[in-house]
Amino acid sequence: MAHLTDRRSAETVSERRVLVVNTGSATLKATVLDLPDIEPRFETTVDWHADASDADRRATLQTVLLEGERAGIAPSTIDLVGHRVVHGGERFVEPVVIDEPILVELDGLAALAPLHDPVAVAAIRAARSRLADIPHVAAFDTAFHASLPEAARRYPVPDAWGERHGVRRYGFHGLSVAWSVGRAAALLDRPVGELRLLVAHLGGGCSVTAVDGGRSVDTSMGLTPLEGLMMATRAGSIDPGIVFHLLRGGRAADEIERDLDHRSGLLGVGGTADMREVLAAAEVGDERARLALELFARRAAAGIAAAATTLPSVDAIVFTGGIGEHATTVRRSICERLGIIGVPVGGDGDPGGGDQVLASAPRGPAVLRVHAREDVEIARSGVAAVTVLGR
Repeated sequence: MAHLTDRRSAETVSERRVLVVNTGSATLKATVLDLPDIEPRFETTVDWHADASDADRRATLQTVLLEGERAGIAPSTIDLVGHRVVHGGERFVEPVVIDEPILVELDGLAALAPLHDPVAVAAIRAARSRLADIPHVAAFDTAFHASLPEAARRYPVPDAWGERHGVRRYGFHGLSVAWSVGRAAALLDRPVGELRLLVAHLGGGCSVTAVDGGRSVDTSMGLTPLEGLMMATRAGSIDPGIVFHLLRGGRAADEIERDLDHRSGLLGVGGTADMREVLAAAEVGDERARLALELFARRAAAGIAAAATTLPSVDAIVFTGGIGEHATTVRRSICERLGIIGVPVGGDGDPGGGDQVLASAPRGPAVLRVHAREDVEIARSGVAAVTVLGR
């Protein structure tokens, strides 16, 4: 515990009080952590529309801060703000303290993640305008995958695509994967450095990452978050020829992109993007919902099996994200398909969710469930970044 008196009236607080700002295309989630304690002191989720004005975004941040004040978190007690940024490109491979030149660089990355990075940068600007006297740190979902070997980064396309257009695999969900790796080590009581893991982040977005000794060696998402597994509203990997077929048929590129990002996946097949609703519909015999579940499980299992080929062995499969943690039926269906590579069918686990070893086998990988805590990773990386600068 530290007693900070520069901005507080004789208040004893944790070592660092961090406001974590996690922006999505439609919502903003804010969490306050008093590190080293990782239990949230305050958290809220508010609407955050992609087409909102700068004034609207500042007003949204003000609403969040007012809610925090009502919960006993005065803005003057916040030590730093950590921001999640989805795409850091090749430039940002570790957390960075934000200033105006950094913001200009982040603006330049918008084309790589047009649904995510622009709103994250807008949130940063709004937060800096309201909390101007404390450090703001950006943590990047792509940074964990900076260790990808060339064979994983490279697409089998002409060299010029990479050299002129930056076409390569970046990978996403890195903050979630980093947290899952640490929790897996704790659950298995083994050092991170000796573990070989497959982390399946299954939520609104879905991906699989192969982790060898704490390093990402393969991941299913690519240049953008569209590649890989079937997701809530994203198609995941499809034959690229489909896009050319639609273009030649008169569909506009922007419309195809919207369909693949917002109208596909569970929504496109099952009629809803909410896995809970898909499961409920399947229970009463809805054939669209049943097909959506089968497609989802088949593609997730195939992604996990493919990632397993990049590791010399597999100690555990870690399920995380909203679906990975809570959708027992889906998790079981995926594990059943992976029985051919020795994966045991995981149990239901505690009904309340949370971190747990669900199944283990003498000669196969264990099956783990981990509650995603990107907020902790963002907060810790923010503290580390400002500490390096002596702030």
